Amino acid sequence: MNRMKAPKILPWIARKAGITDELALKLWRRAISEAEYLTGQAEGSEYWSLALERFLAIVEDEAGKAPGYGLTPAPQTSWMWRHQTRMSKLSLLAAQNAYRFWQNTWDTLYPQKKAA
Repeated sequence: MNRMKAPKILPWIARKAGITDELALKLWRRAISEAEYLTGQAEGSEYWSLALERFLAIVEDEAGKAPGYGLTPAPQTSWMWRHQTRMSKLSLLAAQNAYRFWQNTWDTLYPQKKAA
């Protein structure tokens, strides 16, 4: 199983969620285990994306169990990760559409002769 170093943002997320760094590290390990199980791999963009998404969801669930949660709720951060992922996919989609537009324009202006 892939046991890479924990992300440097882990302590910050732990403080914001009101949990200990040790618990955050355990939750990170759980998230990467789940991501590896679900994707069937221990690397790649799909794996890392799912690992971070799972981690943030698990932390949010755990933050709700923390003492004093009712007085000062921890900020929800998984929405930010999902939003960033959507935005990056949209920019790639826009680039792909621009490429197709220029390719179609080029093909229209300079049609290739088909072999008989």
